[in-house]
Amino acid sequence: MHIEPGVVDGAKIVLGTATGVASVGIVAKLAVDHVKQNGNILALAGRSAAASAMVLGFFEFLPHPPVGVSEVHLILGTTLFLILGTVPTAIGLIFGLVAQSFLFSPSDIPQLGMNLTTLILPVLAMTALARRIIPADTPYTEVSYTQAAKLSAVFQGGIVAWVAFWVFYGQGFTAETLANAGAFASVYIIVVLLEPIIDLGALALAKTFRRFEKTGLPHARLYQPA
Repeated sequence: MHIEPGVVDGAKIVLGTATGVASVGIVAKLAVDHVKQNGNILALAGRSAAASAMVLGFFEFLPHPPVGVSEVHLILGTTLFLILGTVPTAIGLIFGLVAQSFLFSPSDIPQLGMNLTTLILPVLAMTALARRIIPADTPYTEVSYTQAAKLSAVFQGGIVAWVAFWVFYGQGFTAETLANAGAFASVYIIVVLLEPIIDLGALALAKTFRRFEKTGLPHARLYQPA
C-alpha cells in the first residue's frame, strides 16, 4: 500500500502531509480520551509497542509484491484491531510505518503523510463498522467469519480507495493509471478473503489460551462484552 516515489510529487505532496498530520492528530486525541476513560497508560503503551513491532515485522518480513501502482502488504490490521483495540492498532501502524520508512526505505519518507492517511483512516472506519455489526454483548473471541470479513473488507477496501485516490490525484485519470489501480485492487481481493481466516485463527488461539488475558496485552473487549 506504499505510494511509490514520484506518483505524487511537487506541491501536490502538501495535501498528503496535511492529511497525514490530521490523521495522526485524530489518533492522538483518541489516545488521550482512552487514557482518561481507562486510566491505564502503561497497558496502552504495552499494546501500542507490541502493535508497532508487529506492523514493522509485517512490512519487512511478509511478502509484499509490487502490483500496479503500489505494493500489496498483508498488514493484518483487522487481527490487530480485534486483539489489541483501535488506539493501539492505529499507534502501531503509525510507529511501524515511520520506523520502516526511516530505517529501511528512506525513499518513502516524502510519501509518509499519504501512507499514514492510507492506513489510519481505514482503521477508524473499521472501528465504526465494528460498533454496528458486532453486538455489545459479544466478546471479540466470538466474532464470526462473516463479521471478520466485513471488517477486513472495510479496512482493506479503504486502503485500496486511498491508494487509488493518491494515484489519480498525482497522475490524473488515464488508461494507464486506471489499469494499474485496477490491478492493485484485484489482488487485494485475495487479502480480503485470507485475512478473516487469520483473524479467526488468532481469536481461536486467544480463546483456547485464556490465560493470555492475564498478561494485560489484549484489550478488554477480546474476552468481555462491551
